[in-house]
Amino acid sequence: MAPVSPNNRLKSGLAAGAFGLLIVGLGGWWFTFAVSLIVHLALLEFFRMAQFAGIRPATKTTLLACQLLIFSTQLAAIGILSTDFTSAVLPLSGAAICGWLLLQPITGSIADIAVSIFGLFYLGFLPSHWLKLRNITSPDLTPNLTLITERWVDFLTPGMTITLMACLIIVSSDIGSYFLGKNYGRLPLSPISPGKTIEGAIGGGICAIIMGGINGSIIGWPYGFLIGGILGGLVALFALVGDLTESMMKRNAGLKDSGAALPGHGGILDRIDSYLFTPAVVYYSINLVLPLFFANN
Repeated sequence: MAPVSPNNRLKSGLAAGAFGLLIVGLGGWWFTFAVSLIVHLALLEFFRMAQFAGIRPATKTTLLACQLLIFSTQLAAIGILSTDFTSAVLPLSGAAICGWLLLQPITGSIADIAVSIFGLFYLGFLPSHWLKLRNITSPDLTPNLTLITERWVDFLTPGMTITLMACLIIVSSDIGSYFLGKNYGRLPLSPISPGKTIEGAIGGGICAIIMGGINGSIIGWPYGFLIGGILGGLVALFALVGDLTESMMKRNAGLKDSGAALPGHGGILDRIDSYLFTPAVVYYSINLVLPLFFANN
């Protein structure tokens, strides 16, 4: 295979970024369908890696379960379904996956069950938190939006603002990690991913903390820079965990990339690995921890 030129890598990266900005801005069902498509493609790559490792997951059942989880989350967010229904999807889907593997001519193994259930969690439950973030409506979580004209408030909803903030923190972490690691990296971070360095991880964390602090101040949180910076540090940590988790799986499967969908970036899963664990961290931090600071302010 011919090497991908830096120009093509840059183009595909910019295209992916523009697409992400567009769907976050559109929100609603546009955002839901985009997340659904990305999840479907990434899950296919995930199961391809598993098959390279000699595992036979319940591919079709898990694909269907993940889509059900994504769409039920959106329907619950807009009030059409109860949250109890969405909460029931995960355990019932897990049971359905096990049942499907039991019915196969060759009974599934522990590895088949584990990979299938992890796929449901990894590329169903975790990404569904992006929908929960995008559908946040409480104006108390973004106080400074009330200072903007009514026309822009209708567009810059709390959910859109916080989702963009989360994405910006992840991007800043990726950029900081890449540039500081490339120019100053000397100490290897983990044998799982030889190209990553401790210096790069520190650089990514610093950039994420600064970006989080800036966003926290702009949004108007109490102790904005401090709270935003702490959130930025958490996001950088879990983005790194997501990155290394995917690297571990590729290493086990003997693959360099999860796929070839994005020139210069590998597969879809290679591109979104930092975006899988992070939305849950942001969502629960915003909804469970941040209100404590508003109450004491």
